[in-house]
Amino acid sequence: METLKQRNVNKLEDLQISVLASGSSGNAIYIESAQTKLLIDCGLTGKKTTELMGQIDRDPHELDAILVSHEHTDHIKGVGVMSRKYNLDIYANEKTWQAMDKKIGKVKTEHKFLFDLEELKTIGDIDVLSFGVSHDAADPQFYAFEKNSKQFVVLTDTGYVSDRMRDSLKNADAYLMESNHDTSLLRMGGYPWPLKQRILSDKGHLSNEEGALALVDMIGDKTKRIYLGHLSKENNMKELARDTVEEVLLRKDMGVNETFHLYDTDPDSAQNLFIL
Repeated sequence: METLKQRNVNKLEDLQISVLASGSSGNAIYIESAQTKLLIDCGLTGKKTTELMGQIDRDPHELDAILVSHEHTDHIKGVGVMSRKYNLDIYANEKTWQAMDKKIGKVKTEHKFLFDLEELKTIGDIDVLSFGVSHDAADPQFYAFEKNSKQFVVLTDTGYVSDRMRDSLKNADAYLMESNHDTSLLRMGGYPWPLKQRILSDKGHLSNEEGALALVDMIGDKTKRIYLGHLSKENNMKELARDTVEEVLLRKDMGVNETFHLYDTDPDSAQNLFIL
């Protein structure tokens, strides 16, 4: 019989993940293994990021690195501050470095690392695959994290999900999927028309339904958790996003609430750590 001590060791061998914040006001995701502790993006102040890590009982002094998806403020606001304060390495592709370098302040050369598009890199004991998305940034990319044959995919900030992406990211154990807006709310809302056009374009953001339809092609037998992320405060609501995604998945005969479950994210509160 497995002892409590053995069970705790097994947990350390797996990935533990928390969506610290997700939304148009700021984004950060925490991933840890036995050897490695990472942030994916840091679009909040250093103080807020530290507070959110405290909500899951984690210390930023133990972080190893930040992986950056693209240079928009809601993804990099705290990157430079956190790197300077905690001596963290920063990974991004070359064009993203060029676009964000002046925005994040001075970073020590020894903390700057390239992570090229469609590269597989091992950071500590976590395998990380980068993949391109369609967004109005210099060279946006997101990441899939793998350990012990289990995979967590982060896919937000994209105007569409290509067939290639759907195939290569299929059957992950967990996803953070963009569910940015309800199209009707966006069209009727108070945003200027050029901003509406930008969000609705192929280089904008996925609507609730678009994210759900992408998931239809990606969910597999291994999939257990789907987190709905990057919700717009003005053009979406948690309940609306969840209901829309659930309705699409049910309509497509997917096993929502049976073989896998949907989870909300929040721009201000960290989600509980889960074990992959």
